[in-house]
Amino acid sequence: MCYSNEDRPPAAPGAQQSATGEALVLSSSDGNQFAAYIARPATPTSASVIIYPDVRGLHDFYKALALRFAEVGITALAIDYFGRTAGLSARDDSFEFWPHVQQVKFDSFKLDVQAALDYLQHNGQGSGPVFVIGFCMGGSFTLLSSTIPDFGFAGVIPFYAGLSRAFGGQGTVLDVADKVVYPVLGLFGGADEGIPEDQRQQLDMKLTTAKVEHTIHAYPGAPHSFFDRKATDFAEASTDAWKRVLAFIQSHTPTQAAS
Repeated sequence: MCYSNEDRPPAAPGAQQSATGEALVLSSSDGNQFAAYIARPATPTSASVIIYPDVRGLHDFYKALALRFAEVGITALAIDYFGRTAGLSARDDSFEFWPHVQQVKFDSFKLDVQAALDYLQHNGQGSGPVFVIGFCMGGSFTLLSSTIPDFGFAGVIPFYAGLSRAFGGQGTVLDVADKVVYPVLGLFGGADEGIPEDQRQQLDMKLTTAKVEHTIHAYPGAPHSFFDRKATDFAEASTDAWKRVLAFIQSHTPTQAAS
């Protein structure tokens, strides 16, 4: 498990504004209904993010993270993976996620992502740039999603994405990384034993082969989940990660599209 149940994301640096959150139920083209959570800033920019959670699905951590984005002007939509196998039940401490993780299929998950994109387009974001940020398994799905040109993402931000583990019947990230089509900001813990330096180097090389803009950054001494589970112990890395995320979003958001 990547996180403890009490963890909450660190606040983003910069000016804070008021934000509101709302629980949603979205419907995919195959009829699947899945839980989501939208956080809206009082004064939004044109950019929005879709949040791919870790193995727990739409846990409160990711609702709080959506609000953190909204507090700095970025609309954020966090989505759940498990509508097809666990329905709309709460993803709280009692939720046994592993049996459902094992049943997630990337081909059907893509339909959920499209439903999230459609919701953003038709509920206030229009054609503004959409980014994806994902954590652990969600980081892997972020990079897998990056091989699909039709999504039209402005950029993707995987945090400590598993690179050698196959999720959803799509192979590993390293299997397909040379097919990525969107700019990538990859953030890793330098002391994460599950994602060693040689794998990060392979990712870097494959993204170079794909000829996409990318930055792969590892924080020396930081473990897996440094951004949240160890945010207090690794506050400097967490703060720097936020700065990099916001700078990446800003640099890939057209000035003329800003509201």
